[in-house]
Amino acid sequence: MPSRVLLISANRCTTPDPVFPLGLGCLNAALRKAGHQTAWFDPLAEAGRLEAVLESYRPDFVGISVRNIDDVLIHTQETLFGEAVSLSARIRERTTCPIIVGGSGFSLFPQQLLELTGADYGICGEGEAGLVSLIARLEAGRDVSGIPGCVFRQNGTIVVNPPLVSPLDGGPEENDWPGALTAYYLQASGTLNLQTQRGCRFRCCYCTYPLIEGRRHRGRDPEAVVTDLEHLQRLGARYVYLVDSIFNSSAAHVTEICEAILRRGVKVSWGCFLRPQGLSSELMRLMARAGLSHAEFGSDSFCDAVLEACQKDLTFDDIFAASELARRENVGACHFLICGGPGETAATLRESFQNSQRLNGAVIMAVAGMRVYPGTALFERAVAEGQIRREADLLQPAYYFAPGLTEAAVRAQLEEFARLPPNWMIGDPPPAYRNLVERLRHRGIVGPLWSYFAMLQRLGPLVQAGGIAS
Repeated sequence: MPSRVLLISANRCTTPDPVFPLGLGCLNAALRKAGHQTAWFDPLAEAGRLEAVLESYRPDFVGISVRNIDDVLIHTQETLFGEAVSLSARIRERTTCPIIVGGSGFSLFPQQLLELTGADYGICGEGEAGLVSLIARLEAGRDVSGIPGCVFRQNGTIVVNPPLVSPLDGGPEENDWPGALTAYYLQASGTLNLQTQRGCRFRCCYCTYPLIEGRRHRGRDPEAVVTDLEHLQRLGARYVYLVDSIFNSSAAHVTEICEAILRRGVKVSWGCFLRPQGLSSELMRLMARAGLSHAEFGSDSFCDAVLEACQKDLTFDDIFAASELARRENVGACHFLICGGPGETAATLRESFQNSQRLNGAVIMAVAGMRVYPGTALFERAVAEGQIRREADLLQPAYYFAPGLTEAAVRAQLEEFARLPPNWMIGDPPPAYRNLVERLRHRGIVGPLWSYFAMLQRLGPLVQAGGIAS
């Protein structure tokens, strides 16, 4: 029996840019294929309109997607799940229909967030099949306890079923990109996003991607990916970001996607997150020919001892080689560092800084402290070292520092590094950088703006004084 389902994005993060809720597009496609009617509500684009939407649409079910738990920055520690709690309370005032919570952030803390939101049900992990099954069983008055990934109350306790990792058959289609909502995100940054695969087989000690998407890489059909890319271009996207945890999970995957882009003559710039290992000059050249303009590397450290302790399974030689390949193809490169994690010392931080000076033209974005999430190897290390209790409520951010280090000491070293070369950005961007972002977006510049950071650093006093004309 078809139902009316209202899908809500609870994301309120807009730094550096607001991001289109791609997960809702995937859910929308699955619900439509199951015969349901759908509508969307996004507080970023439609602030203050929730009650009007509930009144006019009268949903049978409401789904709330929680994308992020917090900003992972130790000096701000801004939590982002409160919007879902507030939305759920407002929905309860207007309707008695079941509320279902899901999303990547929810999947990390399903019991706590079901309790906090007061929602009726939740879906852990990938939500397409689980949400459709849950609605079907609720419509029929059947038991929901056997649905993979379902979160529900039973005899006064919250039960979390293990999620099921399924083949990745498709994604959003043309009807799953609402026009008015898409226009909001395009106006903000000129950018839309796309996913080519899910899953991550790598062992990075802090990472939650394997917990949310599974450890097996599951790629989409390359022709379907390029069809989506063409559609995003028709919608007005001048830049597309591939949101895969790691785009270069295999050379074959990258090659198939890029060759399909070239074969079909799609001309749009794009960026992605790359593992700084397993790349070749041929592969980087192919990506650049296919439109790659920015590569973001999850390097985490430029010191081999720290890389080993963080279970990165790569070395600084790999990082240097990947960065050089990008530079030679005029692809902008940014390396993300998490400083203070396992194996870190004052000496390894200095080694990372010294090695960073070999990365010609690359931007370095460094943060102090490694956010601890349940279910990760870092969590087990932190418990074993007595830094946190196993029963700790990690919805409130907790950060790991290697024994002998403190936040103040690590941050002081990073700030010292940032005063020397013009390509280090420490923590959250300064107000001057945010002002520059707004002006560049106003001028029509698209894509990641960290590539402008070196210029900002060189012109820092001028920028802070308002010397860059709009």
